[in-house]
Amino acid sequence: MEAEVDKLELMFQKAESDLDYIQYRLEYEIKTNHPDSASEKNPVTLLKELSVIKSRYQTLYARFKPVAVEQKETKSHICATVNKTMNMIQKLQKQTDLEVMLSVDSCHH
Repeated sequence: MEAEVDKLELMFQKAESDLDYIQYRLEYEIKTNHPDSASEKNPVTLLKELSVIKSRYQTLYARFKPVAVEQKETKSHICATVNKTMNMIQKLQKQTDLEVMLSVDSCHH
């Protein structure tokens, strides 16, 4: 589960990085190939839409991050509980084996 959360987090980071790069490339292409087109609606609209998409990804990531942290904490708590339970079971098994051996030995003597 933790590996899946880490993978999802990396995907969000890569998507954000990709969006930054796309925005940079669009701005560069517009400035280089169409220096007079800054007043045209289409490239500007694309850049604004890209900024909105980036903002949505950041919002989604901000919502996802606490869930990921809580999942990691829950997993740690579950693992700790399972380990404690296993230790208790092992102790009980050892005590039970010892008690059974003592009663068997006392019967033979």
